[in-house]
Amino acid sequence: MFPTSFDYFTAGSIQEAIALLEKHGDDAKLLAGGHSLIPLMKLRLAAPKCIVDIGRVAGLHGIDHAITEGGHIQIGALTTHADVASSELLARECPLLRETAAEIGDVQVRNRGTLGGSLAHADPAADYPAAILALDAEIVVEGRRGERRIAAADFFTDTFQTALGPGEILTGVRIPAHAAHSGSAYVKVHHPASGYAVVGVAAVLVVESGKIESARVGITGLGPKAFRATAVENALRGEAPSAANLRAAAAHATDGVEALTDAHTSAEYRAELARIMTRRALEKAAARV
Repeated sequence: MFPTSFDYFTAGSIQEAIALLEKHGDDAKLLAGGHSLIPLMKLRLAAPKCIVDIGRVAGLHGIDHAITEGGHIQIGALTTHADVASSELLARECPLLRETAAEIGDVQVRNRGTLGGSLAHADPAADYPAAILALDAEIVVEGRRGERRIAAADFFTDTFQTALGPGEILTGVRIPAHAAHSGSAYVKVHHPASGYAVVGVAAVLVVESGKIESARVGITGLGPKAFRATAVENALRGEAPSAANLRAAAAHATDGVEALTDAHTSAEYRAELARIMTRRALEKAAARV
């Protein structure tokens, strides 16, 4: 199936893209890597009258725009999954994001899809949101009134919905540098056709003197949006990272969340997967401290 007809604009700058979004309003959609928008348009599940291509905007491309700054790592929104997965900087400073990117889709998707596009699309089964939540990152956006930063915990609001305001564009991500005495991991159950996460879990543990000082756990695929599993985190804080403690904490992965039922699995099975994947992520993260 072919998309409906639309007007196509190539933005030369963020300011130009913002102006086009303001001019065309709800009729306009941004195009970055295209792996979220184009399939929807071909299936006519989305029919924008105007496409604003930001793929050539300077300053948002490539892993060479990911730099440590003030204790944070900055990554441009148009950095591809493949560049994230192969970054030596991220291997040293943020191995969780690199590990997560390597789990996304297939080679074609990783070579064209972008970090910013994935986050802005906010698919409830996407991989990045779990990692971004576990990393306690900030989402950098820009609009007519300038730049603002949104905490990852506040960014994902519902299925395919985010805290981006009208006319705002996601321009990058800021991630705290890798903490000492910490370990991280991302594990998932792959959907065999799409590669999306049936359930995916990202975990970051900081262990001091044999006790878990802090824990952050992000879960995707389980409910209508990715979320921080605060019940798991609270159960871990102050405890030894023993197998028994990690398993007991993982049992809280579904607390307060209604698991999804769809064509792939039942809610009961997906909830059990979430508890299992959470335990595995915690065990792997603890082993990497």
